[in-house]
Amino acid sequence: MAASQTPKPTQNKSRIQKRPDLSKAAIAQQSDANPATSALTQLAFDRPVGVAYSGGADSTALLLAAAKRWPGQVHAIHIHHGLQSAADDFVRVCESVCASVDVPLHVLQVNAAHASGQSPEDAARNARYAALADTAKQLGLSAMLLGQHADDQVETMLLALSRGAGLPGLAAMPAQFERAGAVFFRPLLETPAAVLRDWLTHQNIPFVDDPTNTDERYTRNRIRARLLPVLNQAFPQFRETFARSARHAAQAHELLLEVAAADLALTGTPPAIKPLQELSKARQANVLRHWLRVAHQATPSAAQLEQLLAQIAVCTTRGHQIHLKVASGHIRRNRAVLDYSPTVD
Repeated sequence: MAASQTPKPTQNKSRIQKRPDLSKAAIAQQSDANPATSALTQLAFDRPVGVAYSGGADSTALLLAAAKRWPGQVHAIHIHHGLQSAADDFVRVCESVCASVDVPLHVLQVNAAHASGQSPEDAARNARYAALADTAKQLGLSAMLLGQHADDQVETMLLALSRGAGLPGLAAMPAQFERAGAVFFRPLLETPAAVLRDWLTHQNIPFVDDPTNTDERYTRNRIRARLLPVLNQAFPQFRETFARSARHAAQAHELLLEVAAADLALTGTPPAIKPLQELSKARQANVLRHWLRVAHQATPSAAQLEQLLAQIAVCTTRGHQIHLKVASGHIRRNRAVLDYSPTVD
């Protein structure tokens, strides 16, 4: 699948699914049927918890389920990027829902401007996670809950496949991870999007539809609009089977990380060439990727890694030199070991 161009922020108004009045008692009564409720049963926290609340269907269902599971202990965190005119509408819906269930709402103004060479999507995502992590620490939250669901997980896997990703990409989104000193959970990864949306619609609970979600200039939106309906017809259980495959990939990736850590302990940091040559080619590639990522936050391309492995294989004399471009820097031979310089000469 070809990479899509980056669309400009839309100026369209969001569609808001709502009813005239939102009764606190009514929502409390309806929450028993909330499909997000069962996804929270295995989670337990000894301090308040946050919900990243966009106002969309998934995070709305998650917020209501969390408010029922941990009454008086939930904070809603809304990120206001200011990238589209509908952003203020999102805030108003969030305020209405949070007021109805006595959940404090924290609206964070985030600067999502991207640097040269960085995609706007990556910039917005990084700014969002940084703001969520910072707020979680400021409020003393035990964790932050995210609303990504089963359809999001499938889309992530298909994107990874389209880009020729390895195990980390095929593992898709982890159910739990840490970032910037905060703990994040994705409890809805096995819950289909339609189930959440249908429940909210049936109960007349307001949520917003971000207009950018239907813009097919985004690759992810094309997958959602064109591929998921076809998959649903051909393989009705695809969400469950994709989730299982993602778990298998995550387990395999975890095992490779353990092997890489053990091999790096043998080869040293930085890795020595002779011990590297004693490993199989697959283990050489595995430990080199691990070293570059952990020690230098660098990710080599497949072609760069192949070149490096070829150079290591023929490095049998004292005078043989290695000097290869890898990620944003260079790998050189420094006597008996490899050396990485993160800046281009």
